[in-house]
Amino acid sequence: GLEQTIAAFVWRGRRRGLIVGVAREGGNEERGGGEQDKYRNIVNSVMQLEHDIKACRLCAAQFLDTHTAHEPRPVTGLSTHAPILIAGQAPGMRVHQSGRFFTDPSGDRLRDWLGVSEEEFYNPMNFAILPMAFCFPGYTAKGADLPPPKICAATWRAQALEAMPQIQMAVLIGGYAQAWHLGKMGLTARVSEWRDHAPQVFPLPHPSWRNNGWLKKHPWFEAELLPELRKKVTELIR
Repeated sequence: GLEQTIAAFVWRGRRRGLIVGVAREGGNEERGGGEQDKYRNIVNSVMQLEHDIKACRLCAAQFLDTHTAHEPRPVTGLSTHAPILIAGQAPGMRVHQSGRFFTDPSGDRLRDWLGVSEEEFYNPMNFAILPMAFCFPGYTAKGADLPPPKICAATWRAQALEAMPQIQMAVLIGGYAQAWHLGKMGLTARVSEWRDHAPQVFPLPHPSWRNNGWLKKHPWFEAELLPELRKKVTELIR
């Protein structure tokens, strides 16, 4: 049932460092000295973690061996305030160049799916962005995207999620993020079972143009899932 599914997700998340869909106790109460110290520690922890991630060069040799032969450029989007987590795959070439997530047509479509403006999307009071890998993985010789290196999530993901206990909803974009958070399952099967996870978790396909065929084949996604997603986003950030 729905309650069991959510409980399993929360249990798995706590095991890996993710707490989602659980309101923080005393969130509406005035912070005392202890609460202020706790909050200050969270902020310092996130700032230090982002510094460490941006300095990471674990995949430098691997990236040099790709067709793009590029240097690592970790892009981070952690937040101490955002109630919504965007869990994606990995930065593409445009994000690698700009240093900002979703600065491409896929980002425009994602913002439309969420029902938010660009200003709202990039406001760290609203959204935290945590991909499965912080760097652009590169292209193959045929121009295909390489998968996010597993070592990135293994090294950083649990720490990043643990540093953001305020998260109340997770938007899982694509198969890699969905497999990590919810277990392996085909993307269509997972997204079609979105009601088993909503409103704490919404599994989505990648908003890339490459999925236009998938969207046409599954009209229920835009007709049924997206209105509920937008409703929950509005509830949390407005």
